[in-house]
Amino acid sequence: MSKLGKKLIRAAKEARAIARGEAKPSSYRIHLPGAIDVQSIRKRLGMSQAEFSARFGIPPGTLRDWEQGRRIPEGPARVLLKVIETDPKAVERALAAA
Repeated sequence: MSKLGKKLIRAAKEARAIARGEAKPSSYRIHLPGAIDVQSIRKRLGMSQAEFSARFGIPPGTLRDWEQGRRIPEGPARVLLKVIETDPKAVERALAAA
């Protein structure tokens, strides 16, 4: 079995144990994505920095710093960017409901 297959099976077993009450949800660890290429995400979506910033609620200066390598997205920002990369409409729906 592949390494990914083993990870998926282990994750499913952990989720089942939490659902059954056999493990605490706090025992689950979230694996944050590694390096994120913010500029490539934005360009793939065909947006300017101003459009991307306004659409996803990211301050323009922060976006510029990420793209120019002066700062690196951390923690929740990396998660947000990963969701934007994977399913930007999900973020748009969540923000529209807010």
